[in-house]
Amino acid sequence: MKRSILIAGVGGASLGTELFKSLRHSGNYNIFGADISPYAYGLYQEGFVRTYVVDRKQYTPNILDICRKEKIDAVIPGGEEPLLLLCNRKDLFDQEDIALAINSKEVIELCTNKIKTFEYLSNQGIPVPLTKLVNDIDELNAFNYPVILKPTTGSGGSTFVCLAEDRDEALLYVSYLRKRAIKPIAQEYIPHYEGEYTVGVLSLPNREVMASIALKRSFNAKLSCLTKYDDRVISSGYSQGLIEEFPEVRQQAEIIAVALGSTGPLNIQGRLHSGILIPFEINPRFSASTYLRTMAGFNEVDVFLQFLLNHKYTPLGKIKYGYYLRSLEEKYIHDEWLKK
Repeated sequence: MKRSILIAGVGGASLGTELFKSLRHSGNYNIFGADISPYAYGLYQEGFVRTYVVDRKQYTPNILDICRKEKIDAVIPGGEEPLLLLCNRKDLFDQEDIALAINSKEVIELCTNKIKTFEYLSNQGIPVPLTKLVNDIDELNAFNYPVILKPTTGSGGSTFVCLAEDRDEALLYVSYLRKRAIKPIAQEYIPHYEGEYTVGVLSLPNREVMASIALKRSFNAKLSCLTKYDDRVISSGYSQGLIEEFPEVRQQAEIIAVALGSTGPLNIQGRLHSGILIPFEINPRFSASTYLRTMAGFNEVDVFLQFLLNHKYTPLGKIKYGYYLRSLEEKYIHDEWLKK
């Protein structure tokens, strides 16, 4: 019997739509979707049993109402905002015997604060880039340039990430972020010559690493680059490239997951420096590249749900190595078809 799964957050070209494709690929689920915007691409994507528009101000109650109505077995957040909202009310879902396919609250709270994340990893002996909260502009003197400026929290898909070539540019970006009520951090820029990787590490609730997969990112397409000039590259939220064994990269990523105490999906982005994986972004959730992994034979979403719902460990088959590329899709919606 197919289990019923709700994806909370199904905006276009987002984590939510990639989760949908992975669930559909497995053939094991009745898939439902929800989003706060009536213009969310996933609300009109073929393959959902039903989709719903929910009220941002009543988000968790609305999600719970959908779960009761559709007899939902598990909910997967389709973005960082739904993840935080649902994580904070996990007790309500537990009372209804509805699984949340997420990492632990402790890991989510740690990894959604970049300063705390890198301070913690450094204290655990994990190599990390120099990262500082910019409370005072004199803290910018600690860096060799160029330097990355980004928000302390959030920034999924590289939102508000800037590259400063010198202190003057850094000051400009810091001012830009502060005017938008964003607390900026400065982070050491790691060159991309040895390769940039996005690594998925899936752990069990007992913190045992279940499996991992690594993709070496390619920057030949504009879709994958937020910034690219001279010898500088800042990646976007759209990973594509080569999936191979990469045993040393995966091993180092698994060490990071264990150090963090991960109990679910974890996505690590990093660059190699002298053969060592230096993480610059860690997200305590499934990655927007999860469907690329599914195509390769690594359906982490299905594997995690099977364990949560059926207490069943599903061994992964042989990974199909090669290049995995992506683009965008288009959809026409008549104004009379918009969901309310």
